[in-house]
Amino acid sequence: MPNGYPARCLKESMPRVLLGVICGLVFGAIDIGIMLPMSFPDKRAAITAAFIARFGIGFAVGAASLPWPGWAVGLCFGLLLSIPDALITKSYGPIIGMGAIGGTIIGVIVGRYGH
Repeated sequence: MPNGYPARCLKESMPRVLLGVICGLVFGAIDIGIMLPMSFPDKRAAITAAFIARFGIGFAVGAASLPWPGWAVGLCFGLLLSIPDALITKSYGPIIGMGAIGGTIIGVIVGRYGH
């Protein structure tokens, strides 16, 4: 291992937008995994829309420059970007809940490791 590799990786940071994009891709993939066993009239459209919405949460959290704690930025964008989908599908709890939880986790990650 290079000179102090594990400890150095934990201390280094990454650009906020790049970190937000990576977190958004992971969040979108997790949401797709949750949705795969479900049935929808147009499953491809539903999965694509969910992935884009979850990716958007990660990107928005990474791109935002607000004077709030990271978790609050993530929670705010998670809720704001999940509510329209919840209103259209009338599936409020799961969509808003996943958006809030995922957004908060992304906000903590970006707030802690982003620069």
